[in-house]
Amino acid sequence: LQIFEPSSFLPIRIRGRASQKSWSLLVNNLAKCHGRTFVQQSLIRIREKFMSKIARNFLLSSIVAIAPVGVMAADSSDPIVIPIHNWSSQIVMSNVVGQMFEEMGNNVEYITTDSQAVYESVRLGDVALELEVWEGAFGASFRTALEKGGLHDVGDHDAVTREDWWYPMWTKDSCPGLPSWEALNDCAALFATPETGSKGRYLDGPVDWLKHGQERVAALGMNFQVVNAGSAAALWAEIGAAEADRKPVVVFNWTPNFAEAVWPGEFVEFPEWVDGCDTDPSVGPNPDALFDCGNPAKGYLKKAAWDGMKDKWPNAYCALGKISFTNPQIAEMAKLVDTDELEPEEAAVEWLAANRSTVDPVINACKH
Repeated sequence: LQIFEPSSFLPIRIRGRASQKSWSLLVNNLAKCHGRTFVQQSLIRIREKFMSKIARNFLLSSIVAIAPVGVMAADSSDPIVIPIHNWSSQIVMSNVVGQMFEEMGNNVEYITTDSQAVYESVRLGDVALELEVWEGAFGASFRTALEKGGLHDVGDHDAVTREDWWYPMWTKDSCPGLPSWEALNDCAALFATPETGSKGRYLDGPVDWLKHGQERVAALGMNFQVVNAGSAAALWAEIGAAEADRKPVVVFNWTPNFAEAVWPGEFVEFPEWVDGCDTDPSVGPNPDALFDCGNPAKGYLKKAAWDGMKDKWPNAYCALGKISFTNPQIAEMAKLVDTDELEPEEAAVEWLAANRSTVDPVINACKH
């Protein structure tokens, strides 16, 4: 085999007992002339096609030796622990990203965690990341953990979020002043049940989502009683049960999810969100109360990571930084479970198969 050193064009013969030191010097000189990545790729091709076993060993050590820090760094064999919560898009997305990590050669474990306490778990390194940081539901817990240190913001998804009181469109037929919150309050009797007496019934999200529905009712003087659903599935069941006879119903909902495609509807329009509405009573229409305004109408959906992830699993961390799902992509993840009734792992397999053009560039850019 002859390799030509570019600066002198002198042929250099590599024989079975070539000097490791001379070979390494040659490779590094080549890297200076043509760049490390080009030389690494060229030498790998040479190694596989032409070289003897001894020379291959020399070459392999040289490829590793010229690798810049970070480019050839291997992810730890320790499992990347991914938290699972209690709504479908997050569960499927976690499996999607976990399977991407596995394609990159990583080990992955999933653990069920509280959706508020998870930020403390990320901060302490008990789990590696969080894939759905919703501004309205989890922004406060996320910011608290950021201030303590140990985790960081890994960027936003392309998706724009909204989380708030919501009704299916048939409800507007009975309460035509909607989406105004004042009109909803005037129609409270339409939503009354034996459970709530003369007050309207509002089905909020699970308690651990901390949606502050009761605080809003009190702050705005609404004639509603807040009931917490046990799960996201209970919210969909409420809407589905009301659909047959077009019974007026108001529930907590969010976007992106599959429901907007199944049941057209609208969010209730409360006083516009202003920073401080959840921390400063003077912000918002009621100077004596917090939570007297709606949630952000164009909220973020962020990713968060343990500070140690980028060093322990650099390739997986690279992929996490590049992942940025859209509203339709996230809604489809939820649909595969909530409508198509697939298990989350199966849903992730199907979603990945249909979205290779999205995930392959991420994997290829980060797998080393």
